[in-house]
Amino acid sequence: MNDSRGIVVFGIVRPCTHRLTEGLRVEWMAHLCGLCLALRSDHGQFARIVTNYDGLIVSVLTEAQSERTTGWRRTAGPCPLRAMRTAPVARGEGARLAAAVSLVLASAKVRDHVADRDGLLKRRPVAAAARRVAAGWDRAGARTGAQLGFDTALLVDAVDRQTGIELLAGPGTPLLTVTEPTETATAAAFAHTAILAGKPQNAEPLAEAGRLFGRLAHLLDAVEDQEADATTGAWNPLTATGTSRAEARRLCDDALHGVRLALRDAEFTDDKLAHVLLVHELRQSVDRAFGTTACSHWADGVTLDGTVPPSGVRQDGSFGALPGNPYAPSPGSPVGPPQPPPEPPRDRRGPIAGCLVWAGLACTCQMCCGTFNDPWTHRRREGLCSRRNCCDGCDCCCNCGDCCESCECCGCDCSC
Repeated sequence: MNDSRGIVVFGIVRPCTHRLTEGLRVEWMAHLCGLCLALRSDHGQFARIVTNYDGLIVSVLTEAQSERTTGWRRTAGPCPLRAMRTAPVARGEGARLAAAVSLVLASAKVRDHVADRDGLLKRRPVAAAARRVAAGWDRAGARTGAQLGFDTALLVDAVDRQTGIELLAGPGTPLLTVTEPTETATAAAFAHTAILAGKPQNAEPLAEAGRLFGRLAHLLDAVEDQEADATTGAWNPLTATGTSRAEARRLCDDALHGVRLALRDAEFTDDKLAHVLLVHELRQSVDRAFGTTACSHWADGVTLDGTVPPSGVRQDGSFGALPGNPYAPSPGSPVGPPQPPPEPPRDRRGPIAGCLVWAGLACTCQMCCGTFNDPWTHRRREGLCSRRNCCDGCDCCCNCGDCCESCECCGCDCSC
């Protein structure tokens, strides 16, 4: 059976921490941990596996519209996924709504894989167990949603319609017909953040932002998986409808512009993090999926096909003299970026504790896309992605909301 795309379980907004200010990094982690702990508190430890990067945007939007109160943060205890550090985490209705939405959409994904008999799910006992887990997540998400005034049946209906739409889709079918269920689901979730925050006037523009975000989630998932789907014979929206990647990119660019316009029409208390995630990082996600630019700050549009940025950073993350690079170091000069002074030695963890922390960091991708404390020495380290990041050597102002009053430095026509 061909693999049905189904409702996309979100994960397209994956900000590298070098592009966030220290304050925004703390806020982003607060919402990510808040979503994880809301899943644990309401639905048990196992439910935490559905924690995802894009689900926390629901929490971010709710908080961005709300007045700050004394109970909007709490200090969570040490966690292996934070290198055994305490941290402030988001709490309240936004995190719980994000948890409910994540559970229902994860349930849909599990049922989709069961229907297609993927991997171990070909075995009946495993498939039966997976169906029971999915049904439990559906009930749990519905229960939490009802407590918050959100009808998760909207999401379930979108999932059910997706399968029928894909069965009928073929060459010539408009691509937006296929993405409509995902758009409807995300529009409902985004709009309800306005209700939770007591800003019903924001429901319409946020529903529009959510609709376009859902479109982007579906399209980018299709773009990233098209080659693999062709190899395995799995169903892919672009291939099935005969849509070119150029047309998919045009739809994505239109959606990015629409999200910016929709956010302008909403009234926020503090939208700095929401703006960075839904404007700047969302654009980075599109560039990453299509492989067009490594960094949107480069006006000359450096591509990911091996073209070297003017700072002398090679695509493999190394530094040095490069052909035609006027900024390369001269022969005999030190190669590489300026190195920070060595940190003073600290007490080392034991081998067992260090290995446990290492496993937590690796499983949560902090070793890839974040900065983290070395599991044994406690020294601050850059993740692999950060070492190869697109802004090494970039001399522009790229921390939106920190060093500029507008986003002109980032090629954005909106206001911070």
